[in-house]
Formats: sequence, C-alpha cells, structure tokens
Amino acid sequence: MVNSYANEIWPLAIYFFMVIMLVVTMLVLSWLLGQRRREAATNDPFESGVVSVGGSQIRISVEFYLVAIFFVIFDLETVFIFAWAIAFFELGWQGYLAMVVFIAILGLVLVYEWRSGALEWGNKTRVGLESAQKSAEVK
Repeated sequence: MVNSYANEIWPLAIYFFMVIMLVVTMLVLSWLLGQRRREAATNDPFESGVVSVGGSQIRISVEFYLVAIFFVIFDLETVFIFAWAIAFFELGWQGYLAMVVFIAILGLVLVYEWRSGALEWGNKTRVGLESAQKSAEVK
C-alpha cells in the first residue's frame, strides 16, 4: 500500500519541481537580460502608444455603474437559461412552465427599467416630475 502511494505521488512531485525550476529560470533570465539603468521615461505610465496627460481622478457617471449592474443581473439569468436548456427534456412541462414564468419576470423587470428611465442617459425627465414642474410654474 505504501508503495502504491509513492508511485502515485511521484508525478505530482516531478510536476511541482518542474514548475519551481521554470519560475526560477524565468526570474534569473529576467535579471540577466533586463535593463540595468533606469531612464526618466521608464517609470511613466504608458497606454497604447500614447503618453497619458492630466490626472486620472475624474468622476464617472452613475449610468456606467447601472449598466454594469444590469449586465451582471441579466448575464446571471443567461446562465440559468443555459442550464435549463441542457436539462430541457428531463424537466418536462413543469420545467418549461417554470422557465416561461422566469423569462416573463425578466421581461417585466426590463420593461420596468426602461419605463423608469434607468436605461436612459443624459437629462432624465419623468412624467411625474414634468407635471409637478408645470403646476409649480402656473402658481
């Protein structure tokens, strides 16, 4: 029994040793072939061939975060739909009806987001705000 365990562990030990040797070799080669002296431009941030100018501390609009959250939510639902599609025949009519309800709820959520203006960028004017502003102007 001990002999079979040793036979099973040898490939793992050899693999681990080879990984360590590869990492050490890459670090030594980087040190040997790397740049010895630093120039003024070495520490400058560089993106896609363009030297960056200005600061990076800008305010990002909330709409970007909302779109990212909506993407994550609807992307997660896509995972559920794919899992359902794989088990479609095993689930039968109950699974089909459950997915129809699930997709209907997703559709209602999308319609709600659309109607509430969550998907609109720029100046948001909602129906309730417009009527309140008009009544305030009349007075």
